[in-house]
Amino acid sequence: MKTLTSSQLHESLSTAPPLLLHVLPEEHFAARRLDGAMNACTYETAFLDKVHELAPDPHTPIVVYGEGAPSLDSADAAAKLVAAGYTNVADFRGGLREWAASGLPVATYAPLPAAPVLDGSFEIEPASAIRWTGQNLFNHHEGTVKLAAGSLLLEHGNLAKGEFTIDMNSIACSDLSDNTLNAMLVGHLKTSDFFQVAEHPTASFVVTAATPIPGATDGMPNYEMTGSLTLRGVTRELSFPAVIAAADESHVTAQAHIQLDRTLFGSRYGSGKFFAFLGKHVVNDLIQLHLKIQAVKA
Repeated sequence: MKTLTSSQLHESLSTAPPLLLHVLPEEHFAARRLDGAMNACTYETAFLDKVHELAPDPHTPIVVYGEGAPSLDSADAAAKLVAAGYTNVADFRGGLREWAASGLPVATYAPLPAAPVLDGSFEIEPASAIRWTGQNLFNHHEGTVKLAAGSLLLEHGNLAKGEFTIDMNSIACSDLSDNTLNAMLVGHLKTSDFFQVAEHPTASFVVTAATPIPGATDGMPNYEMTGSLTLRGVTRELSFPAVIAAADESHVTAQAHIQLDRTLFGSRYGSGKFFAFLGKHVVNDLIQLHLKIQAVKA
């Protein structure tokens, strides 16, 4: 792959200008860019379609750039273009950082977009839910259970408090299309073999500590959550990593993947810890939970 330095790109722009592609999102392009650049975001599935509109001829000289190393934005864009049949592609790997560090002008139109820093109380929205998966050696089932209520308190963008209530009567199975079998499984999950819903129609989780994870990158857990989970009337401490981020000025989203040992809360059905010779009747002790919380400013 051909790469360019800032001086080489500067020279080519003054002699035989290539198609200069800013490959970051449009809001970044709107804030600052190199003069004469066009925008085609390499993160979008329509990236190649946009480039084909700008350069129908695969022999068009194209230079791609982004923010600069260590971000792989321009390298990713260049690789896609070469794979799509473009024959004259160069990667200005240093990007905007190298260009500015070389003393060359960057066209600046607005501040770069930044994630909002949220404060205050946020109420959990109805779209919030937990997806569950239960399994054994031979089979698995999956479904959802809804959150009945809850709130998060953010202070200067950091989670300070949080709690939510789970409606155990809302347990649903999504993988069994046979209505009779589906109802049978859901009914069994509500018995004392599993969640004893008649006696304990709700479960709850209260955050006792939310510790930011140093160096967490976007898309990776940025908090270590610790709290008290009450299920079937039993309360135990639970810790897990979570992603918490501001969607906009009024909304916050939290997601987490949790492995929950149901036997710690009295659900012993099919557990090899308590029963012998289970064979095909064994049920894994661990339940996989995918928690997704959407909350709006109160």
